[in-house]
Order: sequence, then C-alpha cells, then structure tokens
Amino acid sequence: MRQLFFRIFVLLGISFVATSCHVARFFYYNFADVKDYQKFAADTVYKGKSVFYFEKASSQIPFSLPSAFQSDSLSFDSFLEKHKTLAFLVIKNDTIVYEEYYRDYDSSSVIPSFSVSKVFVSALLGIAIQNGCIESVHDSISKYIPELQHKGFDQLSLLNLLNMRSGLDFKEAYTTPFADMAKYYYGQNLKKYVSKLTVEEKPGARYNYQSVNTLLLGIAIENACNKRLPELLSDEIWSKIGTSYNASWSVDSKKHHTTKAFCCINATPKDFGKFGSLYLHEGNWNGEQIIPSEWVKRSTTIQNDSRDSQGYPYAYQWRVLKSGSYFAKGVLGQYIYINPTKKVVIVRMGKSTDDINWPRFFESLLPQL
Repeated sequence: MRQLFFRIFVLLGISFVATSCHVARFFYYNFADVKDYQKFAADTVYKGKSVFYFEKASSQIPFSLPSAFQSDSLSFDSFLEKHKTLAFLVIKNDTIVYEEYYRDYDSSSVIPSFSVSKVFVSALLGIAIQNGCIESVHDSISKYIPELQHKGFDQLSLLNLLNMRSGLDFKEAYTTPFADMAKYYYGQNLKKYVSKLTVEEKPGARYNYQSVNTLLLGIAIENACNKRLPELLSDEIWSKIGTSYNASWSVDSKKHHTTKAFCCINATPKDFGKFGSLYLHEGNWNGEQIIPSEWVKRSTTIQNDSRDSQGYPYAYQWRVLKSGSYFAKGVLGQYIYINPTKKVVIVRMGKSTDDINWPRFFESLLPQL
C-alpha cells in the first residue's frame, strides 16, 4: 500500500511539473544540468551528407599542468577529471593533439552547450545581414518584432543586444526561481514573456549580461528570414562544416515552439570543435565563405568597455582577450576557445566550472603548443 501511495505521489508530481508554472519546474529539476537536453522539447539541427574528420596526431601532446594550477600534485589528465570535465579537446591546425573524455562520456555523447549557443545566434545574424534578411546591426529591434513597437524599443538596436547593452529590465540570476532567468529557462511561453519586457535605462549606456538579449536577436532573425533558428543553423552552418551528428536546439514547449536562442544547442564535442574551426578560418570552410569574414573579425575584436563578470571584454556574444584569443562560454564550464596565432581550438565540456578560471587555463597551455 505504501508503494502504491508513493507511485501515485510521483505521478502527481510529474503531472504538476509538466503543467504548472516555471517555479515548480525549477524546484523539481533544480539547477541546470548536463542532462537538461533530455528534459525539454527540441528541434533537430541536421548534418550534411559528408563528414569532416579532423586529422589525429600519432601521439597526444603530453601536457604538463601549468604551474598556476598545481595545487594537489595532480597530472594534467587527473586535474581535468577532478574538476568535473566531461570532454577536453585540443585541435591545432585542424589536427586533434589531445582528446579525452570522462565520467562515461565519449566522442558520440551529446552535451548541452548552454550559453555557448549565443555565438551561434551571432553567426546567424551575420549571415542574415549578408543574405539581405536584415539590413543592419543598427536597426531597431522593433523593426523585426512588432510586439515591441512601443515606448523605448525604437531606440534599442540589434547592436545593443549583441553587446549586452540593451538597458532592459531583466534579472539574470540563476540560483533563484523568482528571477527572470528561471522563468525564461523553465517557462513554456517565451513570446508571452517577451511581450511584457520594458526598457529600464537608455540602450547602449552600459554593459549588463542578460540572456533575453540573445532571445530577442533569435526572434528577430526568425521573423526577418521566415525560418526557424534550428532550420537556419542546419541550412547555413551545420550541414556545411562536416558535422558527424545531427544536433538539437531546445524550445520552450511543444505548444508554443519558440527556440531558446539564449542557450541549449545540444551536440557532440567534436562537432562543437568544427564550429570553432570555422571561426578560426575566419568563417571559411574549404573555400566556401559561410560566415562573412568581416563579421568574424568584428565579433572577435574588443569594441568598447563591455566586460563580463570575470573582466573579459564582450563583443557580439563572444569574450575577447587582449592576446587575440576569444571564446564562447556556457554556465557549467562549456567552452569553445580559439587562438588564431597558434591556430588552436580548445573545447571543454563540463559538469561544472568547479571554480576554475578555464580561459586562464587555456591561455597557460599555449606555450606547450
């Protein structure tokens, strides 16, 4: 009898989570997790007919742990494993020189990218401008989202959104169910939430990281190009760079089907590495200019005083370093890092950042490359 009551309780709980507000889903699912791609409805991002294979070095580089990270007398590999890494790839000149997986993950494992997805939206915006769907980054967001054609939004440009300088009233906090981010991540009607946004301060005045900025860019691209983001990503990038597997992009719900542009592209580590390689080659893939080279250059150049919480310059959804390196970052320590000078791409996928400054870690590996 006790087991029967327990089963009924569980079924009622699942039903409540499936149909109730985002607060209930926050408490049920708790903080973002690497299995989140299994929790949300998603659209397929299709690969192309041909697969690109990175060359593989005859032997892996025997990296030594940089001195700044030597605290427990760990080996390089043990350090990665201890600090909750799931996949770690180092690609130099399109050759894999280091590749390891942890905690039962392997090269075919799907891992959510979280906010790494923001740079994919940036790339699609550059392509949309090249294709004529969108005229300019200086256009007002209200031009492409009719629901925002009211006071304040006519001064909010796509450029403001790209550089996280929108001035919107939006709370990004991840650890409380009552912040806007929880509602947007776990909620099931993103366009309804967007329609209630307000401008809090003058757009462009200051940097403030807000995931809703990328969501607005995604909706604008879809409206302007008359295609959904997963289809655009399939047609314009994923099918062209030799990805090995289909990916997926999570949506808010099966009913409303709005793409979570601010996060949630789910793919394998090496396929994320191919996107990094596309940027390393300034948007060109085997002679085809997929992303405008000028867009890549602009996206990876420090533009203003926008700085993230770790002090890294922010441009067009990328973090840019004074060294010339740049990287995309996701909440659990998901990274695509690129160093053009050394021709290096590093992909780190993790279960947590584990309080490691991973960009600093990547930079400290460069002398060994």
